[in-house]
Amino acid sequence: MRESAGGHHSEWVLINYVRRGQGKPLLLVHGLGSNWRTWQTILDPLAAERAVVAIDLPGFGKSPPLDGEVSLRTLASAVARFLHEHDLCGADAVGSSMGARLVLELARRGQVLGTVVSLGPGGFWAGREHLAYQVSLCLSMRLARGLHAAMPALVAHAWARTLLLARFSAQGRRLSPALVLEEMRSYAVAKSFDLMLEDVVRGSPLEGADVGTLAKPVVIGWGRLDKVCLPRQAARAQAQFPDARLHWFECCGHYPHWDQPEETARLILDTTAD
Repeated sequence: MRESAGGHHSEWVLINYVRRGQGKPLLLVHGLGSNWRTWQTILDPLAAERAVVAIDLPGFGKSPPLDGEVSLRTLASAVARFLHEHDLCGADAVGSSMGARLVLELARRGQVLGTVVSLGPGGFWAGREHLAYQVSLCLSMRLARGLHAAMPALVAHAWARTLLLARFSAQGRRLSPALVLEEMRSYAVAKSFDLMLEDVVRGSPLEGADVGTLAKPVVIGWGRLDKVCLPRQAARAQAQFPDARLHWFECCGHYPHWDQPEETARLILDTTAD
């Protein structure tokens, strides 16, 4: 038995989660190294209109790692099982970065998710573009581990928040110290970080969905200033998912829910509205 952050007990032990709000279910899936708390910038406006379920992927946050293979494919299957077990099949879903790629994979498989909003999905690189993703994540992880003791004092300063999140956010100084501290601590302790980074960068290429094969709408969001998944990759994402609609966030880095929270929340609610 495992107690979820939402206060419920579950016999399935795989995925820690929180529930907020009432209404039609909305699943939130974080990126590599992070946890459910990354969504705090938009959790309240989403929960005002929806029943939000924000998860810790296996091996991140408070969720134990998977037994056996650790890959995007097995994480996606674990999320699909979680949805079945909690009577959430057909829920709309939002993913960020690695989580954005994961929800696209589940949309491609079909019969699991409703409408999908994919924010800055990784995997659509060409040549050596994957190095931008790999270097960004590795640097963040090393900073988080190396500066662990000093991190509470560092994040109190706007200049430090800007530097620590320079690869991910165009508005780092505006983020709360508590959010930045949680993010950096999450990178430092994520059990499946290394295995998932290797899989995302060098694993099987992301499969797309041919025209007419997506059962529900898909929106792919991209920051114009994304330094992790470069903006030119958006065209490749749309080529692999031709039925998807592309939404650009101006003055925005890799995490739209950090840099443009109001626009992101509105995009999610409008896209997933009945």
